[in-house]
Amino acid sequence: MLAVVVVFAIVLPFALNAAQLATATFVVIAAIGATGLNVVTGYAGQISLGHAAFLGVGAYTGAVLGADHGVTAFIWIPAAGVVAALLGAVVGPVALRLRGLYLAIVTLGLIFIAQHVFFNLDGLTGGPQGRAFPAVQLASFDFSPGQVLDLGGITIDSSGLYYFLGLILLAAATAFAWNLRRTRSGRAMVALREREAAAAVMGINVGRLKVTAFVVSSAMAGVSGALYGSYLSFAQPDQWSLLLSIQFIAAIIVGGLGTTAGPVLGCAVVFALPSLLKQLPFLPEEGSGGLSAGDLTSITYGLLIVAFLTLEPRGLVGIANRLRRTGNGSDVGSSVTPKLTVTTPEEAHP
Repeated sequence: MLAVVVVFAIVLPFALNAAQLATATFVVIAAIGATGLNVVTGYAGQISLGHAAFLGVGAYTGAVLGADHGVTAFIWIPAAGVVAALLGAVVGPVALRLRGLYLAIVTLGLIFIAQHVFFNLDGLTGGPQGRAFPAVQLASFDFSPGQVLDLGGITIDSSGLYYFLGLILLAAATAFAWNLRRTRSGRAMVALREREAAAAVMGINVGRLKVTAFVVSSAMAGVSGALYGSYLSFAQPDQWSLLLSIQFIAAIIVGGLGTTAGPVLGCAVVFALPSLLKQLPFLPEEGSGGLSAGDLTSITYGLLIVAFLTLEPRGLVGIANRLRRTGNGSDVGSSVTPKLTVTTPEEAHP
């Protein structure tokens, strides 16, 4: 099964047109960040609405190092993850005293703080006008728009290069998450998600575990943001908004919270959705009045979140497992159905 998925992912770009390949590239890059969010929310049960802030930090780290200082992508891509992880280590301790809805509200505040900084730190972010982001250059491989790589008659354009780079990093992130789930720390995260008080009684260092989950999640988001900004080549601060965080939340819920394959499947649905909705003939153009594709996309995100949380909490992975169990196959992703709970003020401030 894994071999089939790998072959499909490698062959896919050659069967797509330019617009479809661009969408697939965004899906792959976003799935790296979604895998990180799945660690903190799906594994550890900590609801975070501030994911877009970590992507923005990673993107601007890559821009400053790559464009302003001419640093190679071998350095600025991992550096974006490191800087975002440091921010996650700062935010993580907030989770020590908060849970559920209260933690979600605090991380929501992080989005607005980050937006304020991004809009006013002109020297680094370009301010409201935005700034250019560097194209990836790895040794002789140039990912700049218009560049083409010819491998024995096989032509790979800029989007294809970003797709395969994102695919390699996504494979690494997925393998890390898969292994983490099976380590002592991963099992402790699941115990924390199911019942924090019980986890503490069992001797689990709850505080350290929460900070670790935020750091890992933020690092993956930073790498995803650096690639995202580089592929866009130009972005304004409002790119890293609450809507982007909601897209990532929707992706891990639709795909399957706490599962390995869930973030990838969820991103394939959520981040391809705007392109699909724009093809609907009855929708008016943006800004022309009426229900636009952007409006319908936001509505659809909300409906997907409500539908999957209510009808199938394990998302697409849960549906796939149910279908496989009608035969004699094994589960696509193994985990207990995660619980997203809203705590009382007394529980949120123990």
